[in-house]
This record gives sequence, structure tokens and C-alpha cells, in this order.
Amino acid sequence: MKMLTLNNGVQMPAQGFGVFQSAPEETVDAVLHALKVGYRHIDTAAAYLNEREVGQAIAQSGIPRGEIFVETKVWITDYGYEETLHAFEKASAKLGLDYIDLFILHQPATNTFDATLEAYRALEELYSQGKVRAIGVSNFQDSDLDRLLEVAKVVPAVNQVEYHPYFHGARERDGILVQAWSPIGGITFYPGWGEDRRSTLTDPTIGKIAQAHGKTPAQVMLRWHLQEGRSAIPKSVKPHRIEENFAINDFELSAEELAEIDALDTGHRNGPEPASMDKNNNNFVIPEA
Repeated sequence: MKMLTLNNGVQMPAQGFGVFQSAPEETVDAVLHALKVGYRHIDTAAAYLNEREVGQAIAQSGIPRGEIFVETKVWITDYGYEETLHAFEKASAKLGLDYIDLFILHQPATNTFDATLEAYRALEELYSQGKVRAIGVSNFQDSDLDRLLEVAKVVPAVNQVEYHPYFHGARERDGILVQAWSPIGGITFYPGWGEDRRSTLTDPTIGKIAQAHGKTPAQVMLRWHLQEGRSAIPKSVKPHRIEENFAINDFELSAEELAEIDALDTGHRNGPEPASMDKNNNNFVIPEA
């Protein structure tokens, strides 16, 4: 398994397993199967409402805690210094863990950024106490990172963003690793995410490359991320898809193939606009543990 070294020296498996939109009743079995297949990096979030089930699967797996890299996110209604310290207590209790490997802010909440900065200051405090091994952000744009880095004492280790062949959501900068959500372009074909979409899974360029290697389009896209140095966190609750998404270490894309996939970028975001997320206009409250 490919490992990535974060800017504080912590090692993180490049291949993560995501549980976005995984119903709680399906999450335990999905995470257990992912761990059985070989995944050792699990990505969840307070807003996914399945941290408890992720923790149950980790406990049931029998795999030593130190061998599993656990990542979760603070939702914007828990932004603020004391609020975010409490968000850690909620997350760690639901996960059943004494520490979290990577704890990140879920959105920039650009219009209420003072609260975002206070939330990040809380992450820095948790990091200094050893309660989290690394801290980071998600969906931050360059302007958000500029504002954060003006005051941050700890540079984020990760920025998790929408990133797939049709949308390259961020560039690596300031030693901040880019982590791809929707790495196979699921956001381009999930129902309810806008009109006039075309699926990455049926793209002829990706299909041609997949056929040349005897792989699926999804496997080609995940291999593309890894070879270009990104972390990727595909999600599925289907055992055969979980296995397929992990089986990407027995082939290599050429420089020309990587360039062909790079050239598919449309510059068009398929997911929600990060700047639209506002702490004061969000009524979604994260339950207590």
C-alpha cells in the first residue's frame, strides 16, 4: 500500500475508504469489508452521522488501533474555539477512540470566517495536546487558505476537495496535501446534484485507457490520483466495488495517459459551492455522543 508523508511527518495510507452517504445500518458491514480487503484509512465526518458505526467496525475488526488511520471532520455549526474542542469530544466518543489521526474542518464557511479561524485554533490546541496526530481542512479555496495561513501556527496537513478528471479542485501548495473526495467523479453521476451532467465512468478517453490495461474506469481514475501524489477516498457499500477500488496497485499509467486524463478538466465544479456554506444560516446540528 502506498503511504504519503504529511507535512508533520505522519504517514497516511494514500488509499482511503469513504463513508459519505453510507446509511448507518450499512456502514458497519462496509467498513468491516474494507478493512478485510486491506484498507487501513477510513474517512468519515460528523455530518455523515455514521461515526459511531465506523467506530463499531474498527472495534469489531480486531485490527490493532495503531494500524488504522482514522479521519473525521468538524461541521460548521460546531465552529468556534470551545465549540470545536467539544466537537472533538463528540467525535472521539462516537468513534470510541482516544485519539483521531486526522481531524479537519469540513467547510471554509467563508462568510463567517472568524468562527472558522477560532475552530482551527482549537484544532491546533488538540494537536498540541496529542489528541489528534494531524489537522487539516476541506473544501478550502486558495483565498481561504491565504486567510488561514496569515494566522495559523500549524500549516494544515491536508485539504480535502472535490477532485476527479472533470474537476481539479485544488493544487498542492505550502506543503498541504490534496485529498480527493469524489475521486472517481461520483458527484458527476449521483442523482440530485444538478442538471446536464456527464459521467466520468463513461468517458471515452478513460474507457480507452481502462481497456488497454484490462481495468475498469474507476480503477484507472484511482490509479491516476495515486501516481500524481494525491490521497483518494472512494466510497461504496457494495463488496465487489470495495474490492475493485482497492485493487489498483498492479498496473501503472504512462506519462501520456496521465496527461490525457489531466486534459479532461472542465473547470466546472459539480458539488456545492464552498463559499455558500454559512455557519449562521445552517440549522443542521450535530448530535451529542
